[in-house]
Amino acid sequence: MRWTLKPKPDPKKIVDLSTKLGVDAAIAELLLQRGIESFEAAKTFFRPSWSDLHDPFLMKDMDKAVERIEVALKNNEQILVFGDYDVDGTSSVALMASYLETRSTQISTYIPDRYEEGYGVSYKGIDFASDNEFSLIIALDCGVKALDKVAYAKKKGIDFIICDHHRPGKKLPDAVAILDPKRSDCEYPFKELCGCGVGFKLIQALASKEEIPVESLVGYLDLVATAIGADIVPIVGENRALAYFGLQVINSNPRPGFKALINQMKKEVLTITDVVFNIAPRINAAGRMKHGNYAVSLMKEMNFENAEIAASEIELFNTNRREADKRITQEALLQIEHSNETENATTVVYQEDWHKGVIGIVASRLIETYYRPTLVFTKSGEFLAASARSINGFDVYNALENCSHLLEQFGGHMYAAGLTIKEENYSAFKTAFEAEVSSTLPAHLQTPEIKIDSEINFDAITPKFYRILKQFAPFGPQNMSPVFMTTAVRDTGYGKCVGEDQTHLRVTLTQNGSPKIIGIGFGLGAHLPTIKNNTPFKVVYSIDENEWNGRVSLQLKLKGIKP
Repeated sequence: MRWTLKPKPDPKKIVDLSTKLGVDAAIAELLLQRGIESFEAAKTFFRPSWSDLHDPFLMKDMDKAVERIEVALKNNEQILVFGDYDVDGTSSVALMASYLETRSTQISTYIPDRYEEGYGVSYKGIDFASDNEFSLIIALDCGVKALDKVAYAKKKGIDFIICDHHRPGKKLPDAVAILDPKRSDCEYPFKELCGCGVGFKLIQALASKEEIPVESLVGYLDLVATAIGADIVPIVGENRALAYFGLQVINSNPRPGFKALINQMKKEVLTITDVVFNIAPRINAAGRMKHGNYAVSLMKEMNFENAEIAASEIELFNTNRREADKRITQEALLQIEHSNETENATTVVYQEDWHKGVIGIVASRLIETYYRPTLVFTKSGEFLAASARSINGFDVYNALENCSHLLEQFGGHMYAAGLTIKEENYSAFKTAFEAEVSSTLPAHLQTPEIKIDSEINFDAITPKFYRILKQFAPFGPQNMSPVFMTTAVRDTGYGKCVGEDQTHLRVTLTQNGSPKIIGIGFGLGAHLPTIKNNTPFKVVYSIDENEWNGRVSLQLKLKGIKP
């Protein structure tokens, strides 16, 4: 791991902000690193408000979308709410359908089958709409590149409204309205909404026409916050406000489906991290292992007893997902080890019987061992399908775009993408992708990085300091949990390896006579010799709380140790 200490802000600015806010210099430094330089900016950061949300009609085509939906509601048209099978897609569908059902009985939902239909808008879904006399499809978290399918729907007399957040292609579909902040001609002030966030802006716009204030829509924000966390979008600006209020709903009055999931977790207060690593995988497991409809049903369910039954089903899907993930990861690692590609710039592996629902997770797991852009392929009908995952700082979407002549279709983001390919093109693509990445991936990005916010001494870590740190949440891209470095640290003699396989490290640290503080380093057991014999060393860590026998104390989550 390479340690990178972020540049220290102007000392005068640190002193000035520290004085204005009445906080330690270390807190002022963290705020300045996040672009917060004034009392007003700090107030907005620490106390998100409804006024942080932008006027939805600033989004290109919002007026057209609202007008078409109002006509459909007035004429009692059948409306099909269509979304992808991942967390962002299913939560978007649950959100939009739940809102529209308060205004019409002619609302239905459609989630494509991951295996039969694949990602995004599908011909099968359009045929379903046509056969059942739907005249309007609202597509969420997909559709911005579905030119042929939207044209096919139009021939069948079906209008499309698209709510997406992916990068559009050179041409846009011929839809009634395309809501996507990433459109080059869209001047919406915040570009990083997830699909569910774009859906929320649409219901905000619809509600405003009914003179319903946005605060009245707070009950939908548990869905939005979950999608924001799961889709790994920046938790700044409008996303920060949406996630902030959404977490309040999750922790105070969650919808029955979420309450049933939370009860299984047995945790009182959830953070965005808990949402990402506990709620989101369970919602995802439905689409991965069975069908995304299970997730939509759970999130829409208003009866708690029914929600408990649905949550139990999804828990079983999640257990099966974990087992498949573990097995396929082991098989993929063996495949890499037995190849002559361990020194490649990329990982590209394929086995025809790998479960399509977990190949994205497996790609992320492989990066933990071989830190490089990774694609995991499996057989999908007449094609091969793959999930791509990238490493910090490298745009895998661009790399795929430069190999697109070999692809049938692809889509996604900088760090995650999906694609399909003809089987006969697999070898040529693998060679082209390796060549593309090896020629464009800078050497320094090939080593994992720990980004350090600032260097502090242990005596700065006080309950007051931590109380303010907690208010930096919700954490996520562009506002990660602060990481600190402390030097001249010594173990007090209690350092030891722990865990079933003794791979973790538990230490009791001090610095220049400071009060002792416990540190836990997962996977850092190999560093035990570094801390022995009272030798000084330096540590990188984040700070959290540890509860033991009813007593709460601060502890360090160690990320790295160096002599």
